[in-house]
Amino acid sequence: MVRLSAFSLSIFTQRLSLLGISLALCCFSVSQLHAAPTKLGAASFETYISDDGEPARINALLEKVFKKAELNIQLQVMRQAFLGSSVLTGKLDGEFAYINLGEDTSNYVLSDVYLPIYLYAVSKDADVEAVKLFPHLKDNRVAIENRFANTPSFRLLKNIKWSRNPTTFDAFRQLADDRAPYLITSQLLARELNTLLANDNEETLHFSAKPLAKTGFQIAISKNVANAKSIVAQFNQTVSLMQDKGELNKPLALAWLSKDVNGDGIADFIGHSSITTASDVLDTAYSLDGKPTSDVSVFYIDGDRYATLEEARAALPAKENTSPRESLLDKTTYQQLLRRW
Repeated sequence: MVRLSAFSLSIFTQRLSLLGISLALCCFSVSQLHAAPTKLGAASFETYISDDGEPARINALLEKVFKKAELNIQLQVMRQAFLGSSVLTGKLDGEFAYINLGEDTSNYVLSDVYLPIYLYAVSKDADVEAVKLFPHLKDNRVAIENRFANTPSFRLLKNIKWSRNPTTFDAFRQLADDRAPYLITSQLLARELNTLLANDNEETLHFSAKPLAKTGFQIAISKNVANAKSIVAQFNQTVSLMQDKGELNKPLALAWLSKDVNGDGIADFIGHSSITTASDVLDTAYSLDGKPTSDVSVFYIDGDRYATLEEARAALPAKENTSPRESLLDKTTYQQLLRRW
């Protein structure tokens, strides 16, 4: 007969318990590893969002951020008409390019703005440069995309003759055909059209004196998603660090960004050696936080701080741009528009 002492039985029980805990942790890790991804959707938006091989700055940016943050996120691009209902029915967990222009956000956990959107009035005519407020466009015909027009903020603007358009191309064509003397669009989109026009030796667009509205891209996750807050917190932290190190410049196709990195209330210039060269000018810097730059702004290249532009340029590739950058707008698609310009 085998007799087990109380001592040996106690050790056996402890080891069995430890084995059980280890197995439970292992199973939990495996379940986490194979957990279903968080599904976020967005509608196509020229140069920003696409799933058919066209330039898609937001897709490229977020894929880089999610990988860095070790977040299991799946991006889906769909028609605008299906986006809201897909979130409501649980087919999607949220949106990855949410633009808040007065909508009810109570059902979402929202991230910080990871890319601001500055909406300007643009025109072929230089008189737009005197426009500072929406009332300055009163009684004028103004082209605009439906994604902006169909929001509470714009529906409140009653004294403007809105010419609504389903796509960016249609909105730009309003200007090309002289059917609308003004267009409300994002600064980055207007820049891309100007690049296309300049490369074709056409007169470029003029901008209003300042942006008439400011919003931005956010991720918006349904509050029904159990870990929504932790996803958003990890996303915010990762984005901020990547902005400071210049890791978003290349996905956004922007040589210089600006942001108050050192917390002194003045925006600093952010570049990255993968895209910024010593010949890139500072006046094209795109603001990530809306703060102004000044003579005391410092420079960050690949996350390293430089006190002067000369020092920053010395850390950048010296190659000159031998040819103008191609526009992110497809020239073949816009060829007819260019002929009408």
